[in-house]
Amino acid sequence: MKSLLTLAAATLFTVNTVAGHYIFQQFSAGGTKYPAWKYVRRNSNPAWLQNGPVTDLASKDLRCNVGGDVSNGTETITMKAGDEFTFTLDTAVYHAGPVSLYMSKAPGAVADYDGSGPWFKIYDWGPSGSSWPMRISYTYNIPRCIPDGEYLLRIQQLGLHNPGAPPQFYISCAQVKVTNGGNTTPSPTALIPGAFKSTDPGYNINIYNSNLANYVVPGPKVFTC
Repeated sequence: MKSLLTLAAATLFTVNTVAGHYIFQQFSAGGTKYPAWKYVRRNSNPAWLQNGPVTDLASKDLRCNVGGDVSNGTETITMKAGDEFTFTLDTAVYHAGPVSLYMSKAPGAVADYDGSGPWFKIYDWGPSGSSWPMRISYTYNIPRCIPDGEYLLRIQQLGLHNPGAPPQFYISCAQVKVTNGGNTTPSPTALIPGAFKSTDPGYNINIYNSNLANYVVPGPKVFTC
């Protein structure tokens, strides 16, 4: 009986630990914070694992989270190039690691786009000294020079808190229509999966016994206009 109780307690702890992670679920633009999932694709994990991370580097779930390759009724927000936006989580990030923003241009309507095309990175939040950017919201701007069109706007937080285990990707994608843009073709680009490799120093680093001064965030270099 004691062993059964111990197993049950351990199972409950595991479920609660997984379910106790965090997820990017709200999008803000133009000074308005919109309801959860209005412009952000909702993942399709079961309820008890709603905000569980992705750990498989070969999985298409790395694009926009589990089930995020389809829109599932997500609306598309229209923004001008250069406009500010914010992603907000259900609870503040508490696993150490970098945060990155990516975009991928849809060939047509972004609601029909699965993210299988090229992605470009627009910003990284890396470590500052020994501190990581663990917040409840992250704000940046749509690049001014990118062409008009509809895009997936992707945010990624990489949890590096458990050396020896696969790092954890916390991901969401918003659907954005960009207007008043430029004519610069973003580069470099990368496919997801494929952008992150187990040999990347910033992916397999032990953050507890490493000098973070020269830390390089995994993925392609940041595109700048």
